[in-house]
Amino acid sequence: MHPSLAVGLVFSGCCSNVVFLELLARKYPGCGNIVTFAQFLFIAIEGFIFQANFGRKGPTIPLRYYVVMVTMFFTVSVVNNYALNFNISMPLHMIFRSGSLIANMILGIIILKKRYSASKYSSIVLVSMGIFICTLMSAKQVATHATTSDEDGFASFLWWLLGIAALTFALLLSARMGIFQETLYKEYGKHSKEALFYNHALPLPGFLLLAPDIYNHSVMFSQSGSLFTGTDHHFSGTGRFPQPGTELTTWISKLSTGTSININVNHSSCLYWESRCPSCGFILS
Repeated sequence: MHPSLAVGLVFSGCCSNVVFLELLARKYPGCGNIVTFAQFLFIAIEGFIFQANFGRKGPTIPLRYYVVMVTMFFTVSVVNNYALNFNISMPLHMIFRSGSLIANMILGIIILKKRYSASKYSSIVLVSMGIFICTLMSAKQVATHATTSDEDGFASFLWWLLGIAALTFALLLSARMGIFQETLYKEYGKHSKEALFYNHALPLPGFLLLAPDIYNHSVMFSQSGSLFTGTDHHFSGTGRFPQPGTELTTWISKLSTGTSININVNHSSCLYWESRCPSCGFILS
């Protein structure tokens, strides 16, 4: 594969993942656990088929080391998900997690006694400044969106600080996991696909601890309305239609731009993707 194609696929995949995750998090706050579970399950099934050959191929690296790595990986994933519940915006979440270079350098110096060139130190300083500026602006945004009550504003800020602490803990633990993985690769050789499979397959029983949350969000997902130009439209009520004039014009404008609208029609079986309700014949466009 050409390097430019590989880089393009990585960036497009990561960016689209962040966009759709933010859309889900806005509508269903706290849905990170079910998203992570689906990710782990998909990669575990794929690895079981193509890497483990339906269980006939054993691991090259002993399982006891994978258990340690999996414990850290599972903890990092869950903590990162819960950080979104503490007034942490998705851009800050993404930028903060990109600070793994800083954590890797710090722990590399402390644990592995590594030394780096001046250019690498200066690069880390620039990245740290960017993360600091983004975090500072996010703190101002939390203060701006806080209510007029000082107590509520202070409580929101404390929740935000807790989210920053959770992201910092996950960042450092992720860097420690990377160092642990590096030492394993030096001893047993690099087996990235094997590690990918076991890092996602072994933690699956741990999601039983999150089963109520995963089940609740699966019910929410299954009960979500149909999509029409990217927005759900709910039809319920007593049968009041938009009146001619300004109200009708506003309604049509909202419909054409994909803005959420609520029309009171006493038919819940409308096929929203068609232009006419099959139950009452009401024309939607």
